[in-house]
Amino acid sequence: MKTRRSNKSRPSEAPRRKDVKAKNARREQAATPVEKKRRLSQVVESIRGGFPRVVGPADALLTAGIITLIAFGVVMVYSASAVYAGRLHQNGQYFLIRQAVFAVAGIFGMISIARFDYHRYRMLTYPILFGALGLLVFVALFGHRAGGAARWIQLGPFNVQPAEIAKLAVILWLAYSLSKKSERIRSFSVGFLPHVLMAGLMMLLCLKQPDFGSAVMIGALTFIMLFTAGAKVSYLMAAAMSALPVAYALIVSSPYRMRRWRAFTEPFETRQNEGYQIFESLVSFGSGGATGLGIGDSRQKLFFLPEAHTDFISAIIGEELGFLGVAGLLFVFTFVVYRGLRAAWRAADDYGSYLAVGITMFIGLQAFTNLAVAMGMLPTKGLVLPFISYGGSSLLVNCAAVGILLNVSRPRDAELNMKEETRESGANASRGNGRVRPREVSLAGGTT
Repeated sequence: MKTRRSNKSRPSEAPRRKDVKAKNARREQAATPVEKKRRLSQVVESIRGGFPRVVGPADALLTAGIITLIAFGVVMVYSASAVYAGRLHQNGQYFLIRQAVFAVAGIFGMISIARFDYHRYRMLTYPILFGALGLLVFVALFGHRAGGAARWIQLGPFNVQPAEIAKLAVILWLAYSLSKKSERIRSFSVGFLPHVLMAGLMMLLCLKQPDFGSAVMIGALTFIMLFTAGAKVSYLMAAAMSALPVAYALIVSSPYRMRRWRAFTEPFETRQNEGYQIFESLVSFGSGGATGLGIGDSRQKLFFLPEAHTDFISAIIGEELGFLGVAGLLFVFTFVVYRGLRAAWRAADDYGSYLAVGITMFIGLQAFTNLAVAMGMLPTKGLVLPFISYGGSSLLVNCAAVGILLNVSRPRDAELNMKEETRESGANASRGNGRVRPREVSLAGGTT
């Protein structure tokens, strides 16, 4: 009896299998080109490690803007430092040669990193973060001292500034952590507190050097990235309000910070003492007028303006190229920020968006802070002008950061799928009754 039942059931399975095959065939025939392409891309992505395939070049206009800034920086470093280098090193081209070497290395590194898929930094996030923490601890204990601060690690003829590496490490870690936590970002214990604690640790190590400017920059970048990710505004405002009395205590408890504050509030009354540098910087901008004195014709670089080729190089630009030169420089930096935010908006996923926002703000905040300090609109902070000021650590780290940003700006399969889905929805709307079921397109190019 059992054998007969099994024999009767077997023939009924064959039509069922035929029905399944027929349904699959009909589904395959009914699939739109976009759906077929998505399925194929999913297979390819699974083979390639889950990364969307790159289908286009990096942002050429962003690349051109950065290379323009680097080349202009080499010229201005030579103009601002030739007299000083001749007296200090008996070679007027000393800083020019070193900056040119850093510039070539930076451009080569930027192009190389731009070809490295940014998704692979996920697995490198914690090694980079802990490496930066280790460097900050080392420089706080054994760093090379200059100007009353231990901010550098001396490696033969070169000095490495770990604070610059720490800023990029914080951006990489925040982008990774925020993209991983997704919906939980609005939670205090998961989405807010861990990020603030890590940023606070980095800031504390910077303050030990002391490097107040880098500490403020890390705090500002953390605030911006948390806001971009969707953290609760009430948490962010509470953190900002809590930081104000701490900043006030750090300023009033430090004699050199109080001198800088007095120089900021009373630059003309203190022009013979602590306000000397900012006063001479204002003289540089005023001497340039509308069109400037010409490249190489600055008078303030003749030992009147300290740090003319580093922190206050923008004052020499104002003197030699005038208002038009400074306006042009501001335009290029604004353009770089715009292209960076555009790359963030068009990124294939949240991780790429957060990376692009962090790196863009990293460059933009430093640039506009440096210019504001040189013009007397902010107290002196010790932040260089990105790609322009003399310094290997800053230039190489900035070029590495832009290399990551350029890779984020490269179009990927996910972006093309989103565009094609939009076109297909529009085509469907124009057919039949013109009504289309709304679909939510994710950043990765899928639909829900």
